[in-house]
Amino acid sequence: MSRQDRLSRRDFIHVAAGSAAGLWLGGCSMRGRPFADLPPSAMGPVPKSDWPSLAQLALSRIKAGGCSYGDIRLLETHNQSVRAEDRRIASVGERFDSGFGIRALYQGAWGFAASADFTPEEIERTADRAVEIARASHSLMKSPVTLAEEPVHKDRVATAFQIDPFTVPLEEKCNMLLKVSEILHKESGVIRSSGSLWAQRDIKHFASTEGTAIDFDLLAVGGGFSATAKGEDDFQSRDFSIPFWRKGYEHITAADFVSQAPRVAAQAVEKVKAKQPTPGKYDLVLDPAHLSLTIHESCGHPTELDRALGYEANYAGTSFMTPDQLGKLQYGSKHINLIADNTRAGAMASTGYDDDGVAGQRWPIIEEGRFRGYSTNREVAGAIGEKRSRGSCRADSWSSVPIVRIANVGLEPGNETLDSLLAGVKDGIYIEGRGSFSIDQKRYNFQFGGDSFWEIKDGKRGAMLKNVIYNGITPEFWNSCDGVADRKHWQEHGFINCGKGQPGQSGWMTHAASHACFRQVNVINPKA
Repeated sequence: MSRQDRLSRRDFIHVAAGSAAGLWLGGCSMRGRPFADLPPSAMGPVPKSDWPSLAQLALSRIKAGGCSYGDIRLLETHNQSVRAEDRRIASVGERFDSGFGIRALYQGAWGFAASADFTPEEIERTADRAVEIARASHSLMKSPVTLAEEPVHKDRVATAFQIDPFTVPLEEKCNMLLKVSEILHKESGVIRSSGSLWAQRDIKHFASTEGTAIDFDLLAVGGGFSATAKGEDDFQSRDFSIPFWRKGYEHITAADFVSQAPRVAAQAVEKVKAKQPTPGKYDLVLDPAHLSLTIHESCGHPTELDRALGYEANYAGTSFMTPDQLGKLQYGSKHINLIADNTRAGAMASTGYDDDGVAGQRWPIIEEGRFRGYSTNREVAGAIGEKRSRGSCRADSWSSVPIVRIANVGLEPGNETLDSLLAGVKDGIYIEGRGSFSIDQKRYNFQFGGDSFWEIKDGKRGAMLKNVIYNGITPEFWNSCDGVADRKHWQEHGFINCGKGQPGQSGWMTHAASHACFRQVNVINPKA
């Protein structure tokens, strides 16, 4: 569901206070009115200087309602997207969105309410609604929520950048995408092209009844393009994308889309003419972009603690990495060190503090193959005996409830090079980029494709392949790794479309890796 859809349905998302069962199941309310009925202060930007006083007004109502904890997030979002298709600009989107979400904790039960109306009267009404829902939820609460301790923080967080993407003329962005498209179509055999640029700025104020007050000014950009070629009886695409990153427009210009376009177009044509693999066992050398998705699906999701506890199953299922496996499961070989790091500058989950007001941290998920840690929030950290949250609680908008999200999880570099990894392979496949994937509801059995493939023969990269898919079992796959390239090969790749929750939310995070080699992995040809 898009944010625009959610806004247009605001008047329908209303949890009746008299229905305790409904309140317990939903646990939230978004109180609001059609835009035409909103006062002028709700239709335009509210001065940011007013936000702290509005926050304190909400927190005072939460305290007056007898709650042990409460917080508020006031958020203003500016989003822009430009998309080109086949030598034309297909769409330009500009979105401004603002509102606030309030949580209240009453005797271990949550209530949540949100609104786009920034008037003091609506702030108070929404806070009272959150308290009302928390009280109703308490009547059916089986296990009270206990929040892990966190120091009080007073801070301001801002993304470092050189060029504000929203000051770059739209004409300049469109012209660059059109130039890329023209170059792609000059390659004989390319029949379709697409390209996109994306930017988002989030200005937020977080405050809690504990005394924490944090201001955020967060920026992120991304983009890429694709060429599709047609053969006699086949279509194949080749993509180029830059990682979503917390930087300014300098991240786009440094990627030099135009210089990359001829290579991408030529490889799309080469790919459509490529041979298909013979199914069997192969040694695989995987590039960082490809590994980012493998890490995300087979390590990131199963180590969200709410999934492992069975509290969350939407979109991506629960997890085979349950708390009884912590410190015991040999998840991978000695070469596998997967580290969560929400302090790394520029990474998508590095926001300084999460939506629990917890400071960003770095911690091990997998150490020398052994399962060591989870992504947690203040609500679930105590379930595994941890006294502090890992700071991985985020919401995708002001109208969404904060939930446990994957941290920036990366594979630590080894001491190999790409050449040395290839040299150690007699019969294998080199895979670049992300493709289709499938994984079961426990994150245990999986299959992954990719963007492009080449055979490896006697230590050398050879002819291009197409339609390569490998499958396996998560711990067996990671235990088959016998080499990781060094830090010179280390790359970070961001995600902005990680689905989770009900109603669904999109999470942001970054996964990093160097090239790595995996032995005797089962490869199939889906079109054989």
